[in-house]
Amino acid sequence: MIKNEIKDKVVVKDLHKSFGKLDVIKGVDLNIKEGEVVCIIGPSGSGKSTFLRCLNRLETVSSGSIYVDGYEITNKRVNINKIREQIGMVFQNFNLFAHLTVEKNIMLAPVDLGKMNKADAKKKAAELLARVGLSDKADYYPHQLSGGQQQRVAIARSLAMQPDIMLFDEPTSALDPEMVGEVLAVMKELAEGGMTMVVVTHEMGFARDVADRVIFMDEGHILEEGTPEEIFGNPKSDRTKDFLRCVL
Repeated sequence: MIKNEIKDKVVVKDLHKSFGKLDVIKGVDLNIKEGEVVCIIGPSGSGKSTFLRCLNRLETVSSGSIYVDGYEITNKRVNINKIREQIGMVFQNFNLFAHLTVEKNIMLAPVDLGKMNKADAKKKAAELLARVGLSDKADYYPHQLSGGQQQRVAIARSLAMQPDIMLFDEPTSALDPEMVGEVLAVMKELAEGGMTMVVVTHEMGFARDVADRVIFMDEGHILEEGTPEEIFGNPKSDRTKDFLRCVL
């Protein structure tokens, strides 16, 4: 299939987000194709995570529009909880339920939201734990796992709802360096399987190797976007060049 024939999964038009008098997102436009892996890079405080949280309305936008599969999710009449079932999100700090086992963390949402009965959810949890390399940890509690293992469980939990889109908010930034690789490997496998992914990351190697498109944000604007080869090999903006000089 030619890339141009693939439909837009997410369309963002003139997005603005303010916290009081502080403008954090300043007129962002972005189209994301089905199956595309988009990595958002940029300095801390550039609006990357806020932008990501707007994509499933964890943040209420100040103005502008966001469409997911043609539905305007910024329209107050849209059932955002229904839309969110199709959008998985993985956070920096795992956000697992401490009082539930790994297996029950994964089973919780599909059962509570009526997508699966307990038997099917248990089977799905086993499949997903195998996929992230943690089959032997089903009966463990989060505190018994390393940070890397907890984040892999968090990815499995997001996948349990069988989402169309996965959002990752700096998923490795809370991890010890030696645990980063195991999480990135799971994400890379997801990308290779055709999942639509938007990843806010400081892992430049991952962005270079896995992304279809890299977006550089600074001060609430998209300053530059392109293929990894374009952004890392031949950036146009002086600000992008300065940033990459510091992080590469």
